[in-house]
Amino acid sequence: MRPPTSTLRRNVLLDRVVCQQPRLLVLVPQSRLPGTLRRTLTTSRAPAATPSQRLKAGYFVSNAFLPRLKANGIHDSASSQRSSTVASTTPTTADTADGSSSTTQPTTSTTDLPPVDNTLLPHRRRQAQRKAAAAAAAAAAAANGEITTPLINPDAPTADLAPDASSQLAAAAASAPADSLKRRLSSLLSLSKPRLTVLVVLSAMVPYALYPVPSFLTSSALDTSLAPSLSPLTLLFLTTGTTLCSASANALNMLYEPDTDSKMTRTRTRPLVRRLLTTKAAVLFAVGCGLAGTLALYFGVNPTVSFLGAANIALYAGAYTPLKRISAVNTWVGAIVGGIPPLMGWAAAAGESATGDGTWRELLFASDGSSLGGWLFAGLLFAWQFPHFMPLSWGIRHEYKAAGLRMLAWTNPARNGRVALRYSLAFIPLCVGLSATGVTEWSFAVTSLPVNAWLVWEAIKFWRLEGHKGSARGLFWASVWHLPVIMVLALAQKKGMWGRVWRSVFGESEEEEGEWVYEDEDEEEGGGVGEVVKGVVKK
Repeated sequence: MRPPTSTLRRNVLLDRVVCQQPRLLVLVPQSRLPGTLRRTLTTSRAPAATPSQRLKAGYFVSNAFLPRLKANGIHDSASSQRSSTVASTTPTTADTADGSSSTTQPTTSTTDLPPVDNTLLPHRRRQAQRKAAAAAAAAAAAANGEITTPLINPDAPTADLAPDASSQLAAAAASAPADSLKRRLSSLLSLSKPRLTVLVVLSAMVPYALYPVPSFLTSSALDTSLAPSLSPLTLLFLTTGTTLCSASANALNMLYEPDTDSKMTRTRTRPLVRRLLTTKAAVLFAVGCGLAGTLALYFGVNPTVSFLGAANIALYAGAYTPLKRISAVNTWVGAIVGGIPPLMGWAAAAGESATGDGTWRELLFASDGSSLGGWLFAGLLFAWQFPHFMPLSWGIRHEYKAAGLRMLAWTNPARNGRVALRYSLAFIPLCVGLSATGVTEWSFAVTSLPVNAWLVWEAIKFWRLEGHKGSARGLFWASVWHLPVIMVLALAQKKGMWGRVWRSVFGESEEEEGEWVYEDEDEEEGGGVGEVVKGVVKK
């Protein structure tokens, strides 16, 4: 008896047909089945064509679905066609010689755009297409001799930033008349890299303000007219001299490498590249600022700070800048340059309260360990250069390579991430050291820990992903916020500051906190109480 057709099922492993009946299970080879039944089974194996369904809005929530979308070819081909073809469907009307009008058919114009990765999210694809179109338009304008804004690599961490102050000043100088005073001043100011100079000056001011002045920690019983204190005049000379030294170093840097600056989008608008200034004028500006800055530090602060300022100019312009073409060690030399300004601020404050000869040994290598705070601040700025510069250079690594500047971002990308992580970890012991040396309260070691942990976490992602998937951008912005937050926390938790504020507000006597009065008996008077000497001793 032939089993009914409706009860047949395909067994893929045995390539046979399983016949099911209430009491009998028979395995029949497929070759013995009638031709009609065999054709029915063969037809039923063919996969049914499923119509494409409209994707829901939540389909693109996860990147895991994108390979499925690419495999199906749904919407990707349509979006790519829309991005590469721009159709104009408006008919045009033209007048003929006999006065009649003729209507032409709609025309379609095709614009070739660079291919976009279809695995990206839709909004990311649109952003990439817009940036590619803008880059193509800017390149075409540059080929025609038109002045355009510099091209920005969309992968760079600074792609969302506005042009820096030097670029803005150079643009303002270019728009001014050739012999105008505005053109000259804007070009000279652009040579100094204003934003970088401001950061250098602030890194010198913070250690100056955080120096533990003895009048802050000693008794008020001492004559306040003799107690040392921070001098606003010294601070003025410190900031002025540091500004001039930084401007001199930056101008010498631009004088040394106009050829490489012209090959990079970040630096191609500098004044010497655009020939807004002559080389002679730039040399006079650099030398004049350097001499004025070192002299201001020498006569207004002390010789030690003046020597540090001159050494910083020599290191930046004479060592760091030439090394960029030779070895990736230039990054470490540049980090030393960044660590010197905090040491200048500390030495300036130490010079006001020096009890000895006030030489560099006393200011920088005091035997009582009071100079450790300055070296810790120098270490902070030295370590900060790496988690800040490594992701910044990664975004423009191809430009560095094309310009012939050796950076770890392209010579050794794996080491680039390791270095950024290594120096990010150094912030934790450095902040603890500031508390241990008495520069800040111990609460600073606790409050700075979350900020340091954030930087370390971003550095770990940058190291693991080697800059991809937004890790370079995340570490760059973490470093931008990290340094000012650490400095503000240190200033807000200076050692003894809030205790003095409390005593000044509530009038609590300082003798009750930790001071006592002693009497010294003169034994030469026969045991009688002679001259009573009262002194204040701090516990």
